Amino acid sequence: MSDIQEQEDYPLYLLVVLARAYNAVMTHSNRSINSHGLNSTEFGVLDVLYHKGPQPLQKIGEKVLISSGNITYVVDKLQKKNLLVRRASAEDRRVIYAELTAEGKEFFEAIFPVHQELMVKVLSGLSEDERAQAAVLLRKLGISAEKML
Repeated sequence: MSDIQEQEDYPLYLLVVLARAYNAVMTHSNRSINSHGLNSTEFGVLDVLYHKGPQPLQKIGEKVLISSGNITYVVDKLQKKNLLVRRASAEDRRVIYAELTAEGKEFFEAIFPVHQELMVKVLSGLSEDERAQAAVLLRKLGISAEKML
């Protein structure tokens, strides 16, 4: 294969490598999350509320990258599990906040460290410096790709 062909094929090779790495890491993440009776979106919502405090439903959707219709569905499911509650904003009754219940906070505090430890282990194929470098490069790639949309 000539150098020109290799250069033309390399972006596709990179895409395949990136997709395979993502799939392998996400398989571990999803198994961990599913073992606690949650899906990744539910976990993401709990994570946002745990680390950021009560949030408007719209903001949660933006942070976990889901539509407003889906956030309502996910919040309904988590509310039925008694992990969060909805509260109307004191300033604007059209705005609905979600916040963790005491049970939700306790539940997340129990499962998050286990999940976090697993993710550290899964990502240990890279050194700390390599993980930092990968994060910078992948962010740069994502921003560039978004600008092309």
